[in-house]
Amino acid sequence: MAEGSRAAGPAGSSFQDDSAGLILALQRATHATLRLLAARLAEENLTASEINALANMADGQFRSVGELASCTGTKPTTLTSVLDRLTRRGLLTRETDLADRRSFLLHLTPEGQRAAQAAHAAIEAIGAAAISPLTAAEVAGFMRVIRALEEVAQ
Repeated sequence: MAEGSRAAGPAGSSFQDDSAGLILALQRATHATLRLLAARLAEENLTASEINALANMADGQFRSVGELASCTGTKPTTLTSVLDRLTRRGLLTRETDLADRRSFLLHLTPEGQRAAQAAHAAIEAIGAAAISPLTAAEVAGFMRVIRALEEVAQ
């Protein structure tokens, strides 16, 4: 599409005119998703940030703080307090990175792996329910919007 042109939306409106509505809808959907996750994982007593970190580590792989920050979309300095809480609860360990002794590698404990699997399963179930009525093209379009927002944010 040429710069400055606008895609036609419903009733002759422009999709460009709905850009604020898109962001507000995304925020509403995020809050609704967080409420669903909190309800499904109530027995885990985890914050949204802790759920995000654990679910991103559910594969059981070691990660650096920077890698996990990138996966979760969190600043490393913000992630530190989340990691501190998970460590205190016995869900996560920090080990010195032998390749760079100034850095740590993060790894889930067995209890952390169980919580991470629960978080990942809840996220997967919510996602499957959300996309079940959609076509592959609709999901692909949504993912294009998400990638564009991530690019704008960088």
